[in-house]
Amino acid sequence: MSERNERKTIPIQDVNEASNCASAEPYALMVLGDSMLPEFEEGEIIVVEPSGLVKDGSYVVAFVNDEYIFRQIVKHDDGWMLKPLNPIYENIPVADIDVAKGVVILKKRPGKRSEQKSYI
Repeated sequence: MSERNERKTIPIQDVNEASNCASAEPYALMVLGDSMLPEFEEGEIIVVEPSGLVKDGSYVVAFVNDEYIFRQIVKHDDGWMLKPLNPIYENIPVADIDVAKGVVILKKRPGKRSEQKSYI
């Protein structure tokens, strides 16, 4: 695997494992990798609402193939898919929107107070 396509992951603990957050509280994650370019750059912070409304086109954190993944959920003729914005990555077909475990509601560039974007 080339350095550009090297997969970067950070394990996400189960809420009951060692967290002080309630399961319905928003949480922040840092974007790793380039699968969501150009909208989301590596190092940006996304705020995820676990109880957010999932709809066609939402940016979501989903649990699929025994891991969490950040993608856009899109409806197509055969059902739903998790779509990376960067075309070098493949779409992931999913049975339904239940794979979404949270909806991205905000992105922010660290250190830049004025550089943020809302998705609600």
